[in-house]
Amino acid sequence: MSYRLYRGLTSLLGPLLVWYLRRRMGQGKEDPVRFTERLGEPGRERPEGALIWLHGASVGEMISVLPLIERLLHDDPGLHVLVTSGTVTSSRIMADRLPARAFHQYIPIDHPAGVTAFLDHWRPDLALWVESELWPNLIHLSRARGVPMALINARMSESSFRRWRRLPFLIKPLLQSFQFCIAQSAPDAGRLATLGAPNVTFHGNLKAASPPLPVDPRDLHALNATLARRPRWLAASTHPGEEAMVGEAHRQLSEKFPGLLTLLVPRHAERGEAIAAELTIQGLSVARRSQNQDIHGDTDIYLGDSMGEMGLYYRLASIVFIGGSLIEHGGQNPLEAARLDSALLFGPYMFNFTEQAAAMTKTGGAHLVADGDTLADQIALLLSDEAETERRAAAAARAADDGKDVVSAVLKQIAPLLPRQGRTHAGA
Repeated sequence: MSYRLYRGLTSLLGPLLVWYLRRRMGQGKEDPVRFTERLGEPGRERPEGALIWLHGASVGEMISVLPLIERLLHDDPGLHVLVTSGTVTSSRIMADRLPARAFHQYIPIDHPAGVTAFLDHWRPDLALWVESELWPNLIHLSRARGVPMALINARMSESSFRRWRRLPFLIKPLLQSFQFCIAQSAPDAGRLATLGAPNVTFHGNLKAASPPLPVDPRDLHALNATLARRPRWLAASTHPGEEAMVGEAHRQLSEKFPGLLTLLVPRHAERGEAIAAELTIQGLSVARRSQNQDIHGDTDIYLGDSMGEMGLYYRLASIVFIGGSLIEHGGQNPLEAARLDSALLFGPYMFNFTEQAAAMTKTGGAHLVADGDTLADQIALLLSDEAETERRAAAAARAADDGKDVVSAVLKQIAPLLPRQGRTHAGA
């Protein structure tokens, strides 16, 4: 499918795309107050002067570029930064974390009319795309206006690479719209270059430079007081098929560790009700955070089906299993947990984060488990040996480098594209 065909189809399907967004809004996945931003209508006036636009899919991407945003604004007092993403959670987090002269808007759905309205209003002088979310209309129409673009902290998983290789006529023009691509690892760089990305480099992962995930200190204090000295561990960002294994691991462990509490945080919070039902069938007592259910002495599982609170859950447990790794999903980002003093466990499928997983395993900060039974064995070992847990957590933290050099390297590479006084690229 060529871009011309894609643009024609998205134009024709405009009403259906709006219906889809409204359906998502009914499910709590879209912001009803700012819904029109998803249609390309601005939520505020464009500030005067130079404007850099950064786009990422969701929370992880947004947090990863905070140090970069801060450096950009520090180096140019006249600059403003527009940050776009597509999720309600990322919007809430950015509202609290973006510095002055940076602000968040929802990315418009990839419909030509909405994209045109978005670009007409914001007239960005530079667009930085973060990681892997590539929308053809946004990219092609930005390029047509002469907006310089770069893909930073770019990620291309093996599974995405295999899919895109079947669509070279679509992915190659998208990637060649960028002046250059800065990959987050050597394997990502190789896959991107093979697909046609120009001027591919890599300096490391910006996530290593991102600040620790935030937490409400009142919530942390209240939960720590409630849990007191109960032994506990965390299964973070789990996917379908893993929750049953976590439940069985809890059943095995609770026989040896009375009072054990398992914190279980699914990757997608909207699955909370289904997960609670599945665990209840296993004979486990579940308390759901989204329902403000209290943790009692006989509670087995505390289900963290809330949004934007991973910083809280990571701080409640020093033993963390990284979800998406016992199934062929490819794992979730281990850096956030490692930087909050956690000994890590993950399954054999960490191909989305190959280098990070390898570095943490090499230092002894993470341990590979093959299935639910070996997961239970490793948790038992760590619950029984506080010194070993602390040793592994320290090793994981060392592997999660602070990343300051990565930010400097990215800034140096994008410097020729930065807007300067008297020069714009906006093509209004």
